[in-house]
Amino acid sequence: MRLAAVAGHFGRDLERALVKMSGIVQEARKQAVSLLVFPDAVLGGYLGDLRDPTTQELPVPLAPDAEELRRVVEMAQDMVVCFGFTELGTVPGVRWNSAWCVSGDGVLGTHRKVHQPAGESLAYAAGDTFAAFDTPIGRMGMLIDYDKTFPESARTLAGDGAQILAFLSAWPASVTDRAARLPQDRQSRLFDLYDCARAAENQVVVVSSNQTGVSGRLRFLGQAKVVGPGGDVLAHTWTKGGMAVVDMDVEAEVRRARRVLHHLAELRPDAYAPGNLPL
Repeated sequence: MRLAAVAGHFGRDLERALVKMSGIVQEARKQAVSLLVFPDAVLGGYLGDLRDPTTQELPVPLAPDAEELRRVVEMAQDMVVCFGFTELGTVPGVRWNSAWCVSGDGVLGTHRKVHQPAGESLAYAAGDTFAAFDTPIGRMGMLIDYDKTFPESARTLAGDGAQILAFLSAWPASVTDRAARLPQDRQSRLFDLYDCARAAENQVVVVSSNQTGVSGRLRFLGQAKVVGPGGDVLAHTWTKGGMAVVDMDVEAEVRRARRVLHHLAELRPDAYAPGNLPL
């Protein structure tokens, strides 16, 4: 199958974002892409300030039955498409940083971001679960940017049978120690490190997308990529917009990676002391 991760700038304007998404989907379809992973906050935009998000315009929230979400389902057709948006809760004032995985048949899987950096909790409620789901291209799981910092997130999805992990990000450069050039930024290094580590330690395929451009005080890194189950980067976009595309027999590659050393099978949960983990 052909896997693709998108790097691109998507702002507050929902209609403009949908038009841009449609163009990218059409181009991916021409390239016979089976899985297309858009960034987090591709519909409605992301925050403009992580320290105090309320000082900037907040993202546009969408209810689960919103017309904009239905249009993404329609444009997907036979392709599996992952994308992020701000989900409007049924309780007034509650919203989540959410990701959906869809095809033309409807919603295949959902995820609400669990781990929240800095002041993000001032704008979003936190999710509380990680779960894999079945798709026409195999069993998958999704994480939203900061979630991938925590090994337990990806490990939970891999343990639930996911062989493909989609990482959807609106991951900015450092807000406290900004480098002159994005590739030299410490967050740039961490972004790549987490993609490769989560793939290698779980022996799964990671398809990692990210925003580019600027939102308020945040400057996004790009660096979309596809990582193999050995932790090797197979395709990437650097810091500019684009699409990282890889042809791969996912099941065969995962099986080959686990042929001698099978990390999930060789876990020793009896030796890991959960009582020593910080609460």
